Amino acid sequence: MGNTEEENYYGKHGEPRKFDPKFKGPIGNRHCTDILCCIIFVIVIIGYIALGIVAWIHGDPRKIVYPTDSYGQFCGQKGTPNENKTYLMYFNILRCASPVVLINLQCPTTQLCVSKCPDTFATYRETRSNKSYWDYYKQFCKPGFDRVGKSVAEVLSNEDCPSMLIPSRPFLQRCFPDFSTRNGVLMVANKTMFKDGDDQMRNVTDLREAANHVRVIQHGTKSGINNVLDARSVGMKIFEDFASSWYWILIALFIAMVVSLLFLILLRFTAGVFFWIFIIGVIGVVGYGIWRCFYEYYSLKGVPGANLTIYDIGLQTDFRVYLELQQTWLVFMIILCIVEVIIILMLIFLRNRIRIAIALLKEGSRAIGYVMSSLFYPIITFLLIAICISYWAVTAVFMATSGEAVYKVMGNKTFCNYTGSTCIPETFNTTNIIKTCPGTKCTFAFYGGESFYYQYILIFQLSNLFVFLWLVNFSIALGQCTIAGAFASYYWAFKKPADIPACPLFSSFGRAIRYHTGSLALGSLILALVQFIRIVLEYLDHKLKAAQNSFAKFLLCCLKCCFWCLEKFIKFINRNAYIMIAIYGKNFCTSARDAFFLLMRNIVRVAVLDKVTDFLLFLGKLLVAGSVGVLAFFFFSRRIPGISSEAPNLNYYWVPLLTVIVGSYLIAHGFFSVYAMCVDTLFLCFLEDLERHDGSAEKPFYMNKSLMKILNKHNTPVPVPVQ
Repeated sequence: MGNTEEENYYGKHGEPRKFDPKFKGPIGNRHCTDILCCIIFVIVIIGYIALGIVAWIHGDPRKIVYPTDSYGQFCGQKGTPNENKTYLMYFNILRCASPVVLINLQCPTTQLCVSKCPDTFATYRETRSNKSYWDYYKQFCKPGFDRVGKSVAEVLSNEDCPSMLIPSRPFLQRCFPDFSTRNGVLMVANKTMFKDGDDQMRNVTDLREAANHVRVIQHGTKSGINNVLDARSVGMKIFEDFASSWYWILIALFIAMVVSLLFLILLRFTAGVFFWIFIIGVIGVVGYGIWRCFYEYYSLKGVPGANLTIYDIGLQTDFRVYLELQQTWLVFMIILCIVEVIIILMLIFLRNRIRIAIALLKEGSRAIGYVMSSLFYPIITFLLIAICISYWAVTAVFMATSGEAVYKVMGNKTFCNYTGSTCIPETFNTTNIIKTCPGTKCTFAFYGGESFYYQYILIFQLSNLFVFLWLVNFSIALGQCTIAGAFASYYWAFKKPADIPACPLFSSFGRAIRYHTGSLALGSLILALVQFIRIVLEYLDHKLKAAQNSFAKFLLCCLKCCFWCLEKFIKFINRNAYIMIAIYGKNFCTSARDAFFLLMRNIVRVAVLDKVTDFLLFLGKLLVAGSVGVLAFFFFSRRIPGISSEAPNLNYYWVPLLTVIVGSYLIAHGFFSVYAMCVDTLFLCFLEDLERHDGSAEKPFYMNKSLMKILNKHNTPVPVPVQ
């Protein structure tokens, strides 16, 4: 490999070495970096695609979309006999109430696909004496069933027909009892009691327990049926609200985009005003606090018991007791005085650094004005992340549904040793189980298997998650490196905008993809490893919540805290490493080292700029989301005179309101993330400028005049040759 233009600029420990007069911005003559990691990254992507193909071959999402009956057939699937039978009905849902159901994960009753759910109470015994009942009842029996010559006991024993019908409504394509509450009393079809298949009177609370067990089997959750009584109606109302207000939501989000853009453009004029208003406000609030504490302290003079100390009264649950002591207000006043002095001293000693931070913020706003295309680059990052999320989700679903149908023996009311054991439907009638346990059936239980692929499905799912994290972080890294290269081109243009290269964003993107895929992959790999460990720790914490081992909980909490801090630190290092990669074209480790030492030599400036930037951007996000949210609130609640009639009729006006607020915040975050990267890039370039140049004709400063004025520096005029 040939040497880069900046090979000798830094020493072994990151100290600046020598000036390179040829340097005029992002290096053009660069080479590929971290090639080994690039090769590994490409191989992993190919393997990830292969994993997805294998998952798609073995998986079957219909197992999630469609419920499965006792014969392993999907309900509602097109091109099958059950095409028009979209709902799954339980012949005797009361049998699902047994605790054994939660152990075997199988409800011991026939499950059949039906075209509609029952809407009335009825029992099979009642149909023997009422022909009109039978005309309605028979549609819920097994296809082709003929009851001629069969007794009631025989029909119910073979479960050819349900022993009873319960008024039901579809929920997740399954027929659940139509629960409702009246004055706190649980009912089904306005009844609290009903007759079961044995003509015994039962309470509807028995149905609730059975329905809860079914939810555990199907979805692995123990949430009560009461939590989903109105889920369907609420969901429909929310959908109606979105359908009637979607265009107004889009208009509000467009307004949020315009406000975000205006805020960034106007920051060159308002950054200093916002910051100093905030600082003066903080000083004023703390000053008022000091006065208030002194006033309370002076008012309690001579009050009986007010001269007691905090130590004298000990620990009290009522905090108001402490507010009646002079010592409490004296402590508050001393603390606030210390805070006030610290703030004032920081403003005195850090005033130049604060001015530099504000000047860089203004310069960032000016830079965005020249590289407007950068504001829309987050759309590319969003699309890349959306592709990663979609691929990960689809692959995870296919892998989760890759098992084969598992059938188990379902016993009747008599005890059978074979109940719950696996069976094969095609050969079940030829086994000894039928002879030993008459009336048992081989019915579908769940999807699983013992194949090699299914045995390692957990490892494949974890691999899917890890590569997903790696790809998402790589997409973000690519965006950061691209934006950094574009704004570095702006900073190192001596005459702005004349010296700014054409299409700086596109050129930076090309350099990042062509030369630095390996470096970006390495940085994102390190971050993905830490995030993966954090997810594992969160999973372990969730599993150990019910544990009584205090030491394990404490250790897990410490590990979570440490890895959270480590993730933040790596993100900080990666971000600045990508900036150095975009400028100098070095590998990841060298760029991370150079950026780290450069920042450590200017740690106070880093801290001040970071906090000032965070404050202004947070203020901007609140301003955008708050202003658009308030406007949306007054519009959707019909409180704006003149256009109140234009507002759509809504069931819940908070549905579009929350959508607008969250969407506005995300839009502002997208715009401001570009601005934050811009400021960070300009800051590193500024520090490089200070260490490289001295203002002479041979080594002029590239910073703007306001920064040179703050630092009391200037460029030496180039002498004009005498004619």
